Amino acid sequence: MTRRVLVVLLLAVAALFPAGAAHAADSKATVLARWTQPTAASTAAWNDARTNRPPWVSYNFDWSTDYCSSSPDNPLGFTFDMSCWHHDFGYRNYKGIGAFSANKARLDSTFYADLQRVCATYSTVPRAACNSLAWVYYQAVKNFGSLAAVKQADIDRAAALLKK
Repeated sequence: MTRRVLVVLLLAVAALFPAGAAHAADSKATVLARWTQPTAASTAAWNDARTNRPPWVSYNFDWSTDYCSSSPDNPLGFTFDMSCWHHDFGYRNYKGIGAFSANKARLDSTFYADLQRVCATYSTVPRAACNSLAWVYYQAVKNFGSLAAVKQADIDRAAALLKK
């Protein structure tokens, strides 16, 4: 009997406070931290929010992107654009709350993890070229803070790997 009463009470509480409202109490920094970890689950949570923004409007997130800046968004056909958008999201929003420097290394690591997950979807030969490009893109953001440092020669080297 006690168990039934407990179940009924839990269901009543769940009805009064839906799961979607649970995030409303979290700070912007907490949500940013949750969405910018180098895990597939973190990236999936960010992407879910990106495609369903209304519940997050009160946080005033900056969802803008220039994708991979002045570097190709999909070099040699590898789909880096969403990884770049996720990276832009982290950079822009941490800058917006004045916590960029403390989080840059993790944001860059998350970017690299996102790129590696993209590369993992390709077969062996293209995957090697993809991973090489992912490393170049990661090194560019790690060392220069943007993707502007990726040179055509880097892309040409990766293209040569595809021909092997």
